[in-house]
Amino acid sequence: MTTICWFRRVLRLDDHPALVAAAADGAVIPLVVLDPEEAAAHPASAERQALSLRPLDDELRARGSRLTVRRGDPRDVLAAVVAETGASAVHTTAGFPFAGDDGLPEAVAAAGAALHLHPTADLVPRGSVRTGAGGTFKVYSPFFKALRQVPVASPLPAPALRAPGSWPATEPADWPEARRAMDRGWEVVAAAAEPGEARAARRLADFLDGAVADYPEHRDQPSRPGTSGLSDALAVGEISARRIWHEALPAWRAGAPGVETFLSELAWREFARDLLHESPGLGVRCWRPEWERFAWDGDGPVAELWRRGETGVDIVDAGMRELFATGRMHNRVRMITASYLTKHLLTDWRVGLAWFERTLTDWDPASNAMNWQWVAGCGPDASPYFRIFNPDTQAAKFDARGAYRRYWLDAAADGARRFAAAAPRSWRVEHSPRPAPVVELAAGRSRALAAYEDLRAG
Repeated sequence: MTTICWFRRVLRLDDHPALVAAAADGAVIPLVVLDPEEAAAHPASAERQALSLRPLDDELRARGSRLTVRRGDPRDVLAAVVAETGASAVHTTAGFPFAGDDGLPEAVAAAGAALHLHPTADLVPRGSVRTGAGGTFKVYSPFFKALRQVPVASPLPAPALRAPGSWPATEPADWPEARRAMDRGWEVVAAAAEPGEARAARRLADFLDGAVADYPEHRDQPSRPGTSGLSDALAVGEISARRIWHEALPAWRAGAPGVETFLSELAWREFARDLLHESPGLGVRCWRPEWERFAWDGDGPVAELWRRGETGVDIVDAGMRELFATGRMHNRVRMITASYLTKHLLTDWRVGLAWFERTLTDWDPASNAMNWQWVAGCGPDASPYFRIFNPDTQAAKFDARGAYRRYWLDAAADGARRFAAAAPRSWRVEHSPRPAPVVELAAGRSRALAAYEDLRAG
């Protein structure tokens, strides 16, 4: 038999349950579908996936296989490839948390094949970590404690692949809709990427051999290479959470410094996925319903200044420039920029969530939604609503020498030049001096606290 394995945000051969099942069924046609609607909604994430296609094809060809790339609505593409190849089955990963599966089984069945949806290689299946009462954890610390008691399945090795009698036609490993949406930023963001399964594995090995020992201290310092740098590889599926967990587990059991803190961050991602699974509206509605009454401002000129890195607050603007030029932002700075938008500027968290959704190469809908609600104070296990990061204090603590801010803000620095090359010409970055602050920090804090009191009183 001939089967199709749709590589759906699982752009690897290692620990790929759908690929293992497809290989057990017969000859395998590896397929990637580039959906124009996805590119329009998440262009930076789409670009990052597109960059991974050539390394994935190289890995497949080394095993006597090859990648087929098609563009279009996934339902139409799957039906067409089934009809062209006579495939009896399509194996792929279930769409959660990135997309739904509506209409896919019917489209594949109408073409004469069966669709098999497989779980992602997360640490544990959704619903495996429960409170004593059988519910979903709403607070992270007890969730992590309970997760540690649940066995994490071993990663699946890459299977041997049999080639079909003939290969279907393929299209270029590019995503034109994403390239157009990224405009000048495509090449700049591409230069910051390290795509491919093999590179992700090397980054993990190098991190566990070195930087993890100082992870608890250095992970909050944006000018240091103190993190694993694997968030984008995880998001596009070049490496699995299970693979990371099991590679780090021996060092954790041996008491190596930094490993538990690192794995707790991986578990935070798992926590977010459990919450999104339980509350599908997490990216749309405040998890705490009373916060829907909060007097946040909507999108507008102030939010646009935040998006462009023109708030006049150095650490915030540096972070927003890093985001636009690389598709990523240091996690500590993400918290600072999000707090500034939702608290000092009193702008709705959904405005920030939407911008991150468009610009992050490591975009993950569960983590994005939960983290924005956590910072805004309206979500599960949220940062106390009255906690307002002071950006200047945070910068003094975590960027004490100003290296990160200078890199992204000083006109002659490499980071500032990269941002200027990526930004739309209409932003006129090359001719813009540093702006005055949109709001004085003390005044912004006072205004936010007054709004919180109004919410409590109302």
